[in-house]
Parts: sequence; structure tokens; C-alpha cells
Amino acid sequence: MHNARIAVLGIALFNIGRALAAPNGPCTGLPTHAQLKAALKDARGAQNGGFNLDMWATLVNRDGEICAVAFTGKDRGAQWPGSRVISAQKANTANAFSLPGLALSTANLYTAVQPGGSLFGLQESNPVDAHVAYASPSTAWGQPNDPMVGKRIGGVNVFGGGLALYNAAGELIGAVGVSGDSSCADHAIAWRVRSAIELDWVPAGVGPGDVDQISFTGSWSQPHCKDAAAEDAVVKALPATRKKK
Repeated sequence: MHNARIAVLGIALFNIGRALAAPNGPCTGLPTHAQLKAALKDARGAQNGGFNLDMWATLVNRDGEICAVAFTGKDRGAQWPGSRVISAQKANTANAFSLPGLALSTANLYTAVQPGGSLFGLQESNPVDAHVAYASPSTAWGQPNDPMVGKRIGGVNVFGGGLALYNAAGELIGAVGVSGDSSCADHAIAWRVRSAIELDWVPAGVGPGDVDQISFTGSWSQPHCKDAAAEDAVVKALPATRKKK
């Protein structure tokens, strides 16, 4: 019996080791920190409307575990500090309320959660875990060893910047959240990031084009942020989502 227990324990430890050794572990299929940071910097440099500010981005896997947190500025104070947690909250929201056959961006949720809306109260349903959000050391925030990585933050955010991630096989594998500018610019930057990392094989959605695009009118919309004409032009110029052949 003793030997059998040792054998079972050995197999379990082997399987754990194999899982930990797998490429990117529980974040397999998602970009690394370096890849996310590079895509975010490129997206932030495009014409996105807004105030041309530096940005935060967060990746989560399908279980809502944070896989990477990055920023574009010279240090963690070059972006709104509060946007680090908001970016994670947006990623959590897009993942939590998207399905393999239907993507919902955070921008799609704004109108529905207003008083009298069909989803009123949704934003209160999954509180942020403050212990995860503000864990030390702050010097690691936005770095590969950000203390949020590997943990679930929770939270629901209902304005632009959060998008579900679908691979070429049509699998929903997580989400990206972006924050640091107007919510309209956040959405555009998140959209460009998702396109750059080629995880935009979106099956269907409630926004324009039957995907999870932002809309400024209708039941699944959010308001313009700063300059309506400019923001409309930005959305029109965003790359199309990929389609399964």
C-alpha cells in the first residue's frame, strides 16, 4: 500500500511538472508580456481619437486568470495609475460575458446596464478583489512579474476597452483589456491590439458588422467620448475581424 501511494504521488508530481513546463502554462495560446507590450505600443501610436495618452493592458485566460499586464510609458507612473486595475477589470468582463458563439465587448454593455436597462445591476455582480488588485510590490506593476499575474481579479466594467479573444480554430481563449484614455480610444486601441496578436476570429456579436464592434447608437451602445466625427472615423478605419474559412 505504501509503495502504491508513492507511485500515485509520483505520477501526480510528474503531471504537475509537465503542466508547469508547458509553453506559457495556463496562458498557452495567449501573447507573452513582451508581445502584449509591443502590440500595445504599436496600437497606442495609431490614430485612435482621445487624448493621445499612454496606456495599460491586461490579458486574462478563459478561467479569468491574469496572464500579463503591460504599459506603454517610460515607467508605471506615465499612465493613469488607476487604469491598471481598470484594464484588468475590462479583460475580466469581456471574458466573463462572452461565449464561444457570441462576443460581447465592454463597450456593448454600457446602455444595457443603465437604470431601466435590460442588464441594470450587472456592474455590481462581480466585485474586484482588492487584495489581488493592489498587491505589492508596486515596483513590479506592469512588469512580467506583476503580482496580479496568475490570479483572478474579478470586476465588471461597462465602457470601451475590453474584448474577448478567439483563435483561428474559433476557440474563446480569454480577453484583453485596455485603459488609459477616453473609453472610445481605449476600445480602438484594444481592437488594434487584438488584431495585431491575431486573436480576432470573432464568431458573432451585437455590434456593427455582427461582431463586438463599438456602436454609438442602439441598445448595445455607449456614448461618444470627445469628438463624435473623429471617433466615427476611427471606428470606420479599424481593421476587420478575421473570419473562419
